[in-house]
Amino acid sequence: MVKNIPSDYKGVMGVPVSFLDSYNPDQFEILGSNRGVDQDPNKIFGKGSYLNGKEVYKRLFIKHKKK
Repeated sequence: MVKNIPSDYKGVMGVPVSFLDSYNPDQFEILGSNRGVDQDPNKIFGKGSYLNGKEVYKRLFIKHKKK
């Protein structure tokens, strides 16, 4: 999984939750995740990704750590 993440990209990337299986805290910073409204009582994050009314794609937002 991590081998598919561009090593020279400096922005924020959305990756599947399965990324945690190969997560290296020295290499990546986890910034957050997309969240459903039910997990966001103030409704500041908006809806997650939905298909036919069901949330289908949970993503973590990550960024390369500076060396």
